[in-house]
Amino acid sequence: MNASHSQKLSRRDFLKQASVGAAALTGAGTLAGQAQASEAPAESSWAVLIDLTRCTGCESCVLACKASNNLPNPDVVATSLDSDAFTCLETRTLAEGGVGYVKRQCMHCLSPACASACTVGALTKSPEGPVVYDSAKCIGCRYCQYACPFSVPTFEWENPLGLIRKCQFCQARLGQGQKPACAEACPNGALRFGRRDALLAQAHAQIESNAGRYVRRVYGEHEAGGTSMLYLSAVPFAELGFPQLGSEPIPHQAETVMQQTPLTALTVAGLASALAWFLQRRQKLAATPIEEEIS
Repeated sequence: MNASHSQKLSRRDFLKQASVGAAALTGAGTLAGQAQASEAPAESSWAVLIDLTRCTGCESCVLACKASNNLPNPDVVATSLDSDAFTCLETRTLAEGGVGYVKRQCMHCLSPACASACTVGALTKSPEGPVVYDSAKCIGCRYCQYACPFSVPTFEWENPLGLIRKCQFCQARLGQGQKPACAEACPNGALRFGRRDALLAQAHAQIESNAGRYVRRVYGEHEAGGTSMLYLSAVPFAELGFPQLGSEPIPHQAETVMQQTPLTALTVAGLASALAWFLQRRQKLAATPIEEEIS
C-alpha cells in the first residue's frame, strides 16, 4: 500500500514538474522571442546588395567565407548550406536557357524568426544588422531550423552533441571596420556592402536607369519584414528558387510553433509516464505470490 502510494506520488510529481517546465519553456521562449524581435535595427544597419547579373560563378565568395571562418575543407566549394559551409553558390537552369548563379547565406532578417523561436536566447539580432549565434547557449533543439523561412540554419548531424551552424555576417570583421569576407573577395562587384537604406536607394536607381536589365523588384526589401541581404536579378526570383513571402514579419508564427511544441512534449511525456507505471505495476502483480494476494 505504501509502495503504491509512493508510486502515485512519484507519477504526480513527475507530471507536475513536466507541466511547470513546459509552461516555463513556453513563457520564457515567447518573451525571449519578443525581446529579440523588438531589437530589429533601423534602416541604416549594415547590409549587402547582391547583384546576380554580375555574378559569374567564380566561387571566390564561398572560398573566402571558408578561410575567414576557419571551416573544414577550405578548398572545397559548397553547393548547398551545411555545417561546414556558411555560404554557397547554387546553379539554376533558366527557363530561357543558360544558367543563373545564386549566392545563399543567412539573410539576417530585420525581425528574425529564428531568434524569436529560440527558447534559450542563442540567436540574437544585433543593432548593427547581424543575427548572431551563441553556441554556448544552444541546446540543439533546432526550433530555429523550423522557423527560418529561408531554410538557413544547419545542424551538425555528424556530431553526437551537434549544434546549429550559420553565417554570422562576419561580425568580428565588422567590429574591426572591415567588410564581410565574401563581399571583399568578389572580383566582379556583385556584392556591395553598405548601409541598408543607401543600398536600397542604389538598387532602385539601378533598376530605373537600366531598363530591361533587372526585374522591377529588390528581393529582401519587404520579404518577411525585410532582410539585410538584398538581391537584384534579371529573371523572376521564383525562377531562381527564392521563397515567395509576404511582407509580414514571421516571428509571431515561430512563437506559435514554440508555444505548441512544449504542450506536445508534455502530452507525450504524460502518456509515456502512464504507460511505464502500468507496465511496472503489471510486472509487480505478476511476481506477487498467490498466497500473499489471498492474505
